[in-house]
Amino acid sequence: MRVMMAVVLVLAAGCTPVELRSPPAGAPVAIEGDSISYATGPCFGTCPVYTVTVHADGSGTFEGQRFTAVTGSRAFRVTSDEYRRFAAALAPYRPDGERRVDMDSPDCGPAPTDMPSVDVNWAMASGGAGHLHFYHGCRVGNAAMAEALRDAPKLLPIADLIGER
Repeated sequence: MRVMMAVVLVLAAGCTPVELRSPPAGAPVAIEGDSISYATGPCFGTCPVYTVTVHADGSGTFEGQRFTAVTGSRAFRVTSDEYRRFAAALAPYRPDGERRVDMDSPDCGPAPTDMPSVDVNWAMASGGAGHLHFYHGCRVGNAAMAEALRDAPKLLPIADLIGER
């Protein structure tokens, strides 16, 4: 009888409801792993417009929108070394939170119009995040950043998806 009561208590414990709550507003939420999303904006001309997202686990997605060899979504893989190189190339420009370098920001300087832009979003497994918006017309004083942002996609196996520039 004692064994039967012990079994009943164990089974009953499994039926105890667990309260599911959303984390408090502003609290970090764990995600599957680190990821970087790189999205180009349009220009006055035929600049490729696409979004590429890569995850530390090696999965990636390319979404061609305009003036790319491939339109629509395509999955691809990166090696851990390719992911690390891509992340390292962008790391010096990762803000804590949000940073915009565009014609309305004080760190732009005189800028031509009709240039493309890029948005980079970092999402960390720890819950940290960052977003950089950079207008490529803001090269004065930002040449190293402009070059790093322009060259970063070359570190990923997506050249055939982007196409000729």
